[in-house]
Amino acid sequence: MEGQLLEYETEMFLNLFATDGLLITAEGLGVDRILLQFLRVYSEEGSLVLLLNTTTPEQEYFTEQLRAEGVTHLPKTVTSDVQSGERYDVYVQGGVLFVTSRILVVDFLTDRIPAHLISGILVYRAHKIIESCQEAFILRLFRQKNKTGFIKAFTDKAPAFSTGFCQVERVMRNLFVKKLFLWPRFQASVNSVLDRHKPDVIELHVSLTPAMRAIQSSILDIMNACLKELKRYNPMLEAEDLSLENTLGSAFEKTIRHYLDPLWHQLGAKTKSLVQDLKILRTLLLYLTQYDCVTFLNLLESLRSSQKNFGSNSGWLFLDSSTSMFVNARSRVYRIPESKKKLKVSGELDQKPSSSAPLKRELVLERNPKWEALSEVMQEIEKENNSSEHEPGRVLICASDDRTCAQLREYLQRGADSLLNRLYSRTVGKDDVNPEPGPGNKRGKSRSKKGLGKTSKAKNSKPKKGEANAKRQRPSLTLTQMVGKEEGVEMEITGGSGDEIEQDEEEAEEEEEEEKEEVLLNLSSDSYYGILKEPLTVIHPLKGCSDPYSLTRVLHEVEPMFVVLYDAELSFVRQLEVYKAARPGKPLRVYFLIYGGSTEEQRYLTTLHKEKQAFEHLIREKASMVVPEEREGREDTNLDLARSEEPANCTTNSRKAGGQEQVKEPSRVIVDMREFRSELPSLLHRRGLDIEPVTLEVGDYILTPDICVERKSVSDLIGSLQNGRLYTQCLSMTRFYRRPVLLIEFDPSKPFSLVARSDLRQEISANDVSSKLTLLTLHFPRLRLLWCPSPHATAELFQELKQGRPEPDATAAQAITVESDTVAESAELYNPGPYDFLLRMPGLNAKNFRAIVKNVASLAELVTLSLEKLTEILGSASNARQLYEFLHNSMDVAAAQKSR
Repeated sequence: MEGQLLEYETEMFLNLFATDGLLITAEGLGVDRILLQFLRVYSEEGSLVLLLNTTTPEQEYFTEQLRAEGVTHLPKTVTSDVQSGERYDVYVQGGVLFVTSRILVVDFLTDRIPAHLISGILVYRAHKIIESCQEAFILRLFRQKNKTGFIKAFTDKAPAFSTGFCQVERVMRNLFVKKLFLWPRFQASVNSVLDRHKPDVIELHVSLTPAMRAIQSSILDIMNACLKELKRYNPMLEAEDLSLENTLGSAFEKTIRHYLDPLWHQLGAKTKSLVQDLKILRTLLLYLTQYDCVTFLNLLESLRSSQKNFGSNSGWLFLDSSTSMFVNARSRVYRIPESKKKLKVSGELDQKPSSSAPLKRELVLERNPKWEALSEVMQEIEKENNSSEHEPGRVLICASDDRTCAQLREYLQRGADSLLNRLYSRTVGKDDVNPEPGPGNKRGKSRSKKGLGKTSKAKNSKPKKGEANAKRQRPSLTLTQMVGKEEGVEMEITGGSGDEIEQDEEEAEEEEEEEKEEVLLNLSSDSYYGILKEPLTVIHPLKGCSDPYSLTRVLHEVEPMFVVLYDAELSFVRQLEVYKAARPGKPLRVYFLIYGGSTEEQRYLTTLHKEKQAFEHLIREKASMVVPEEREGREDTNLDLARSEEPANCTTNSRKAGGQEQVKEPSRVIVDMREFRSELPSLLHRRGLDIEPVTLEVGDYILTPDICVERKSVSDLIGSLQNGRLYTQCLSMTRFYRRPVLLIEFDPSKPFSLVARSDLRQEISANDVSSKLTLLTLHFPRLRLLWCPSPHATAELFQELKQGRPEPDATAAQAITVESDTVAESAELYNPGPYDFLLRMPGLNAKNFRAIVKNVASLAELVTLSLEKLTEILGSASNARQLYEFLHNSMDVAAAQKSR
């Protein structure tokens, strides 16, 4: 990280330093550089600054950067490892502190943190500060106790503010800030700085092969058909967001869930299947351009076999476009010689060779066109380095993920045919009987033993006309308007991912060891692939690294003169611009490899368009935003800081009855520490209830000495019923509290049903969730169920349940363990086994079994009682007769079996 800020970054820093506010920058413009500058300023004993919303790798990165710059009072991390008694001392030492949200909430509530000494709070990822989450609760507690400290928030996710109603205003309200600072890429001062120090950009338009173009067209046709079907089954989904263009974007799955979640439990199997099909088709599109022909075919074939194995039915597999896709995918890998195949009228291949006489395949093994373009780029770099008088320029190649990087390394070190043959023999061709070598195989023999230098110079590394037509142009566009990659695509498709990546790498490494040593470099990131030491050449993935800054580290450690973007990602493209602007004297050439007219290009342009739209929306919203004067909460006039009309801990009430003041006792709720992950404690506190955080063994919330509440979400409820944990929890609550309560919280925007309509039965079944819930209430007659549509409703309900009742005692609640004394009503049920047995006998039920318990010492004595005695105890002749006959009549097993 460069210590020196750019001109626009200095402006950003000074704006936010002078006043509290929310800073929203374009992705990749260096919001982390601004945050680091603030950490540098506040890393001293004289200040106490808290940093919220950072992950452990980010904390390590910031600390490492500050250490490198000679900062002595480095940030400290406060986690559960630091004992509660020691935390006050850590806070008093000052400087910047990374504290987990749960600890911070508890410390604010218990006054374990000196709130008056806090200089301020820095909030990273500010777009996540929604209304009642932990961070918003922390900020509210901070503002209630400290009126002078600053609050400064940072984010680079502008599109996050374009969904929902007045999203940016709600976030600013929760942050207690009045100022909004917007820094899009098109901002004038950003433009002038970055345009002044533009990298040398070369864009290579790579053409898809005819087969790839046909496959892409087939996939898009199928996706279109799936979308039409989806809208036909669900007419209310006539939304612009569900266009074919948007299905290519990374946010599509989130969008479709947004529309379908409210009625997910009512959707038919067909709709759910279509949603899954769209997900699979999106992955197919990604594999088509991202990986080689063998990997793509392997994924396709595995999809077809999984359909057969699991009996599931995806309609798209039977469309004409699907047939065409399979034919083209196979033609990229192998062909069956004319003499050995039957030609259809249309000229297409048979779907499957005859199993009786396996046909010999002639391998085609079509190369990925981008590989050819990459070879051309590497040749050019090598020529330039050879002709240069200076030290050879280092090279950084960036590809989307780990798997692509592993394939590129093998391609550059061993050649395309070696890689494709290995992949083919391990997957598609593992059952082949001596495949006939095609043109691909012959080429492979001549190039499989060549290293990078020779690969670059090889004649046949030049692209074929139809395959890798690399058009060279010096673009008039800025660097950020190039093509790129989609974020976060899940690789959860059968047979196409998973262990295969590791296998690929392992096998490649084994083969490599025979030829040459692995190139190991002294770089801090562990995600890179070293190819050459002189000039240093490194391949690094753009996504999927455990350390979010691993690529940044490599960029600053390698200091490349050439960067090859095999795949482009918006944030890294901008990062390269900032990197070049921060080193005005050093040359940087960036090569873009782009599949012209592909979905890859469309994906990136959609991402750019969405961000531009989001900033335009924010600019309009900022212009019309009304911010109240008391927004920052430095005065008591801010109503967001008011806990209720009558604060819980106020000692007097201004209203008088009979001329005397009524004293109002503090109202409190005892809350289990683990519950601070939820919104409810924050809302209870806002309603004026004092929160006492302790570790509870029984229950989650103690409202009164008698009322104990176990809170469950719907998914928790189903899981706890299935594994039997809820029974144990209810048993504990019933033993120790007179009024045990099971609170079930659900989201009103996501309706649910515990049992699908088709599964509703007349009788109780051991597998049904509703049946298990019924049995639970029968087994624990004192257990009460509360169904609440939101945490807000729960907070209101808790307040009503507490009215006029005594306050709970935290010490007593914390002391309740398995060995504790049970309440009077539960004492006789301390050993529930015999009572369960009694309740299952004919004639006994929840109303009359206690009479037996009081009058009969044991089950052995019960058997000796006469019918008259049982009638006297139970007060019902019919119940007594049923019980007596059950105990004394012998059963004719043979007759019972015959009656079946």
